[in-house]
Amino acid sequence: MIRMEVIQHAPTSPDEIVFRFPQDGTTDINMGAQLIVQENQEAVFFRDGKALDTFGPGRHTLATMNLPLITRVLTIPWEKSPFQANVVFVNKKTFINRKWGTKEPVLFRDKELSLVRLRSFGAYSMRVNNSQVFVNEIVGGQGLYGTEELEDFYRDVIAARLADVLGENLKTIFDLPQFYDELATLMKARLAADFNKHGVELVDFVISAVTPPDEVLAKMDERAGMGAVGDLNAYMKFKAAQAMQDAAKNTSGGVAGAGVGMGAGVGLGMVMPQMLREAMAGGQGAGPMVPCPKCNAQVPAGSKFCPTCGQTMPTNMGTMACPFCGKPVSASAKFCPECGKALNTSCPTCGKPVAAGAKFCPECGGKIG
Repeated sequence: MIRMEVIQHAPTSPDEIVFRFPQDGTTDINMGAQLIVQENQEAVFFRDGKALDTFGPGRHTLATMNLPLITRVLTIPWEKSPFQANVVFVNKKTFINRKWGTKEPVLFRDKELSLVRLRSFGAYSMRVNNSQVFVNEIVGGQGLYGTEELEDFYRDVIAARLADVLGENLKTIFDLPQFYDELATLMKARLAADFNKHGVELVDFVISAVTPPDEVLAKMDERAGMGAVGDLNAYMKFKAAQAMQDAAKNTSGGVAGAGVGMGAGVGLGMVMPQMLREAMAGGQGAGPMVPCPKCNAQVPAGSKFCPTCGQTMPTNMGTMACPFCGKPVSASAKFCPECGKALNTSCPTCGKPVAAGAKFCPECGGKIG
């Protein structure tokens, strides 16, 4: 009684792509043997190292009607004759969620940040679309082949193509969020030829992220913070007002209080002169101004201290109107800074200075002239 020979294989791993029967060398296969190919499989029949035919899913009888090429290499006259051959089972399913990422940063010339090092990662899915080409080009004589070997190879290919696509289609990394889909589509089209030449189809390609180094991200965060602040001058004024409030509340003194006071003083020293100058410029009608004897800044008449340099203002720096041009001048000035006319004279009774044109001394009431 002749036992029917059955050749079949079920994948033992979710990442298995190719299984060779037998795994090393060849074996005796009888004409009439049954070859069973599972769904999402193809079987490539080899004899003497040459692929003679490819079988799809189903049951196949290895006979001359199914192997027309074999009649040219076999001259054995009986139907059940044995011959040395092997069968390579190829898994045709789509392998999803294959990870890719750049081992080394990709250099990118950014129009806003100059030269930037970028890292990227994502996922793709693939499947074998030409079993004979894949076995001959990639697998060779290996008995078992999985996706891990392919991932290592394609990772470098993807990194090389990514550098080209980014350089040709992206101006600045600030535009990345709106171009992920477009870049992924371009990458898939660019990689199609690299996959197809080995009998593999790139089904999907996804870019999860493209990121610069941590130090660049920190600078980008600072820039975003400045944008959120808006008007920096108004923001500094607001912080100065807050510091004044905190300093007013901190009446306990001590080391902690001194630290707060120092911080508030630094902030106030930067913005208070500007704030005072702006306030004085906007309210010039409120009263006359007199020059500071140290820094020559304009100070409201009657002020005890200069708001710009802190100089103590003389107590006799009251003002009066020039009797000739009407401009405000210091009461101690001898000449008007506007018209140059002499202003002061002395009271003959008490010796105090009296404004030019005065008929009576404001101190003793004595008559002048």
